[in-house]
Amino acid sequence: MIKHILVGIDTSEHSRGAQNYAFYLARRLHATLIGLHVVDIVSIEDPLYHDISGSLGLEPCPDLSSRMREVLTERGHAVLQNFAAAARRERVTAETLLDLGIVANQICERARSVDLLMIGHRGINERFSTGLLGSTAESVARKSPQPLFVSPRQFREIRRPVLAYDGSGRAMRAMRSAAEISALLDIPLAVITVARDVKLGQKTLNEARSYLEPYSIKANFNLIQGNTNEQIISFLKDYHADLVFLGSYGHSRFIEMVIGSNTEYVMRNARCPVFLFR
Repeated sequence: MIKHILVGIDTSEHSRGAQNYAFYLARRLHATLIGLHVVDIVSIEDPLYHDISGSLGLEPCPDLSSRMREVLTERGHAVLQNFAAAARRERVTAETLLDLGIVANQICERARSVDLLMIGHRGINERFSTGLLGSTAESVARKSPQPLFVSPRQFREIRRPVLAYDGSGRAMRAMRSAAEISALLDIPLAVITVARDVKLGQKTLNEARSYLEPYSIKANFNLIQGNTNEQIISFLKDYHADLVFLGSYGHSRFIEMVIGSNTEYVMRNARCPVFLFR
């Protein structure tokens, strides 16, 4: 069961969405929140900051890094104070942490001591990102030692969750959390299996049906044929899903490094939160 949740905090709209989902789940799971803000060492130590004064024809500023660190640290404390105040308003138990380092690395290191990690789909530099998934979110998804909840900008109450199940060990872990959370929230769970072979797909779906039977939830089961990633996204859209539980795909060390093509596609294209299990 999820009892300790780590949520990455910055000033982006996606981060605020992640915080809203974190408050929502923490209240219902009776979990403790830990708000983490990381002062990005890359922003401080990047040679650009050391060279910019010279490139403008100005005298170099030897203590620019220390000034940047001071400013960013003060801003980080302010961000965490706002998070703590919001947690009190939401009547959620919360702690705060401020770290200095490479953002994705620090988040994943702190995640080792919690049950769930929550981050925004894109971060403070979202305007300068390419694609639909921020670089920090993508890096965290590759490295996270714990289940990962990736939040969109807009919060929606969870009423129509979906489990994408392929029979793998990761999907089994996703199914367990999907069942527990659906039972706790007293909401139905849609289970989908995408398979080219109908018999194999039905066998996989029956495994899910047997596993979920002891839980006091209403579940509907859907066997779909076609391209896995496209069919998952299509189902999420047609079903008006507000959360998808997903076990990451991958069969080789190389594929593991890049998450898995189906997993990455779903994370980039889903308009609802993605609850990812590695």
